[in-house]
Amino acid sequence: MQGKNEQRAGLLYGIGAYGMWGVVPLFWPLLKPSGAIEILAHRMVWSLGVVGVALLVVGRWAWLGELIRNPRKLGLIALAAGVITVNWGLYIWAVNNGQVVEASLGYFINPLVTIAMGVLLLGERLRPVQWVAVATGFLAVLVLAIGYGRPPWISLALAFSFAAYGLVKKKVNMGGLESLAAETAVLFLPALGFLLWLGASGGATFTAGGADHGVLLAATGVVTAVPLVCFGAAAIRVPLSTLGLLQYLAPVFQFALGIVYFHEEMPPERWAGFALVWLALSLLTWDALRTARRNRAEAVRLARTVAAQTGTRAGAPAGAQAGTHPGTHSGTEPAAAVPEARTPGSEIAAARASYDARATEKDG
Repeated sequence: MQGKNEQRAGLLYGIGAYGMWGVVPLFWPLLKPSGAIEILAHRMVWSLGVVGVALLVVGRWAWLGELIRNPRKLGLIALAAGVITVNWGLYIWAVNNGQVVEASLGYFINPLVTIAMGVLLLGERLRPVQWVAVATGFLAVLVLAIGYGRPPWISLALAFSFAAYGLVKKKVNMGGLESLAAETAVLFLPALGFLLWLGASGGATFTAGGADHGVLLAATGVVTAVPLVCFGAAAIRVPLSTLGLLQYLAPVFQFALGIVYFHEEMPPERWAGFALVWLALSLLTWDALRTARRNRAEAVRLARTVAAQTGTRAGAPAGAQAGTHPGTHSGTEPAAAVPEARTPGSEIAAARASYDARATEKDG
């Protein structure tokens, strides 16, 4: 019962996280007349404050000393901070300039870009269905480029920047709250310096827009941190495959808002391009679920095989367990003549090696 409650809570956290990311286009227009860069700077500054309070509550600070002593990880954090700055800033600009649908497309094609980067940069091998999905996604971009009269630069920039961010985060290997704290700490001084300069030059809207506007700008920290906290809570409670399906909630909500609320145009060519993207994502989802189901079945078969072999050896005569042959060997023969004893651990290793080899052949 406890496990079911945890999974149910994790599912709600995941829906909450991706739901909030999906409706965030409703928030950024409230911050006008602030420009995208000013909003981005406030987001960086206030996010560090919110995350710092969260870390004080949970009391997780041990990672900070380890990070400071690791120049390579610090460099990766700085790189992640730079990449997410591009992503955040471009997304805010796109929403506040009537490009919500194109921004949603960026997060629809993000899984396809992530797979392509895995092949090109990490040498990963794709299954045939994944190749078909990536090719379909490429065709979708071509169709959309024809429909727009130009490549969908906003979508591509958002997709590639977020995929690069994910790749760097994979290398950093830190918790969501800790990594966000580190990234916003890197961004804090440049962002604060920009806001101070903007205020000195008379271009800031933090105080000029009134108290309500100032509160909304400060709320960018909450808007950034709360969904991430919910995502972290979901990630430790539900399977990765479930999170993979939930991630499509955000661009679906954004796409719907772009059409229904912001009344953006959807000519036939754009519908065709989106349909191809959705087809590619359907193929990826089907392949991921099939592979997960096959792996679970193989794991069960492997466990049963090992259990059967272990039980058989446990019930064998003492001489057989010792590696000798009762009735034909005295146990005084040279060690080289005695068959090698196989422990349960070696049985598991052998079975896993056999399964990995078969999986590699199938993937190839």
